[in-house]
Amino acid sequence: MEANIVQSLITLFQMICVIIVFAYLFTRSRYFQEILEKKPSLKTQVLLIIVFGLLSVYGTVSGITLYGAVLNVRDIGPFIAGLCCGPWVGIGAGIIGGLYRCAGGGPYMYTGLIAPILAGAIGGVMYLANKRDIVPTWVAVVLVALVESLISLIAMLVATPVSQFGTIATVVALPMIVTAVVAVFIFSTIIQGLISERQMRLEKEKLEAEMARKNAELQIAAEIQKNFLPEHIPRTEGFDIAAKSIPAKEVGGDFFDVIPLEVMPLSSSRTGIMIADVSGKGVPAALFMALSRIVVRVTATWFNKPAEVISFANPIIAENSKTGMFVTLFYGVIDKETHTLTYVNAGHNPPLVLRKKTGEIEELELTGMAVGAMGDAEYTQAEVPLAPGDVMVLYTDGITEAVNDREEMFDLPRLIEAIRNNSSLSSKEIADEIIRSVFSFSGTQPQFDDITLMVVKTS
Repeated sequence: MEANIVQSLITLFQMICVIIVFAYLFTRSRYFQEILEKKPSLKTQVLLIIVFGLLSVYGTVSGITLYGAVLNVRDIGPFIAGLCCGPWVGIGAGIIGGLYRCAGGGPYMYTGLIAPILAGAIGGVMYLANKRDIVPTWVAVVLVALVESLISLIAMLVATPVSQFGTIATVVALPMIVTAVVAVFIFSTIIQGLISERQMRLEKEKLEAEMARKNAELQIAAEIQKNFLPEHIPRTEGFDIAAKSIPAKEVGGDFFDVIPLEVMPLSSSRTGIMIADVSGKGVPAALFMALSRIVVRVTATWFNKPAEVISFANPIIAENSKTGMFVTLFYGVIDKETHTLTYVNAGHNPPLVLRKKTGEIEELELTGMAVGAMGDAEYTQAEVPLAPGDVMVLYTDGITEAVNDREEMFDLPRLIEAIRNNSSLSSKEIADEIIRSVFSFSGTQPQFDDITLMVVKTS
């Protein structure tokens, strides 16, 4: 008897090899893609009924007869069809396989007709119960074991003499149950692997699309920022002015400007200077930067006092801040005749003034809150002298917050040291040396924020 069991299993596993090849080809076809998308067309469903029906027919044709029963894998095709495609495909495939078996006659012809239809229907019900999705492998394996056990029990009760119960159960039913479990396990594993592969591919495509969109946005933001920064710094008598801006990979909203005020009456000796940092990154920050620069630049030609300029510009900028953006901004007016700087510091990093005479560093503290944060904010102005040889450095937090490999920040003391060490140079050279110091300090660490600074040296 043991030899018969072994021979039965060998025969059935030979049939499984064909099913495995079928599973591989089926899951690589475009029809299976429709199943994964849960949108199989009527044409596809009819085709799958025929294909899985023929697989059921193969289960009968390749079977061998033992004790009047056919050792077969007839029910696997309809069962898998139901699990993957729903009850109609499962039942349709079962009808094809069942009719073929019934036409062969024999004591088990009627159970052979009913069994594949029942297997397809049960598989289809599970498909619907799982919200039209393919069930996990372990569920499919347990279910097919129960289905085959039920079918074998019905067949024995209906058509098997009582004296052959033990033999049929051992030599026919048990090998068929084991084979069905193995076949469905392999088939389901292939399908689940393909589903995982498809999900990974979709996630990869989604990530690539997001990265492409992000890169395009960054390019647009960088272009906006580049186009709104002055290409050349206007010459200002009595002052040597230089500015530099290095955008980070994820572009922010840093900007600077030098505004000639000679067109205004009584302002031929005055020049406006500005540095700012918009909250946020990407295209929104770049657009808000462009808006802020234009508003302040235009307003600067209408009013003499910096406090009036920012007080007028603030509600306009605030009204256009739909996403809660704001801009920290320093705006000042240098006068070549009086050698003074009159300024408003609206929430920005305090500029540093190195006094030539004393060697002391003076910080130009805040005179108001960030522009655009509150439409009714009030701003005051302050005035400081700029003696010959004094060096003033305006900067954004991309400089002081640059980090190195030890997660240390460049911070204010290093910036002051860089200013002191290079104060004898021209404004452009001072700016270059500060930038060089920042990148030398950062080492291999990427630049996370825009680096922008302006150097004003009194002649």
